[in-house]
Amino acid sequence: MRVITGIARGRKLKELPGMETRPTTDRVKESIFNIIQFDVPGRKVLDLFAGTGQLGVEALSRGASSAVFVDARKDAANLVRENLKLTGFSETGRVVQGDALAFLRSCKEKFDVIFLDPPYQTTLLDEALSAIAAIDILSKNGIIVCESTADRELPALEPPYEKGKDYRYGKIKLTVYRRLPE
Repeated sequence: MRVITGIARGRKLKELPGMETRPTTDRVKESIFNIIQFDVPGRKVLDLFAGTGQLGVEALSRGASSAVFVDARKDAANLVRENLKLTGFSETGRVVQGDALAFLRSCKEKFDVIFLDPPYQTTLLDEALSAIAAIDILSKNGIIVCESTADRELPALEPPYEKGKDYRYGKIKLTVYRRLPE
């Protein structure tokens, strides 16, 4: 697992041992950033269910102004800190070790880009989408990128949120939501 492009290009990121964390493949990660390439520079990023933190780190490498990484597991939060240090983004990345939904409920800031890649066999993706829309922490013209299994149908959200296109990559599907200006 490595940073694909930007100022930390080619840097290898550490991974968690075992099968509990499922890192996004380089192919899917590259596709994510091809889809949102113009939505990243200078923006605030939230990497919810961060795991290794590779999506937020990639965004920082591509010019995001800051990133918040949230993961419930202590070992994952510590690994994200290590990966931020390895890539030189310790100053622009903030790690929160705790429950993702609790973080959303207490969040007082807005984000421009939100990555949602929770464990596939849970309801966390739907719950996080509902919480984000209800709390309204996505900035105007902001974007949410969700990773799920290819057969999973994600819900539509109430305006000003708009469900966009699905992108399929084998057994993985990316779904993009945008917050339209009111």
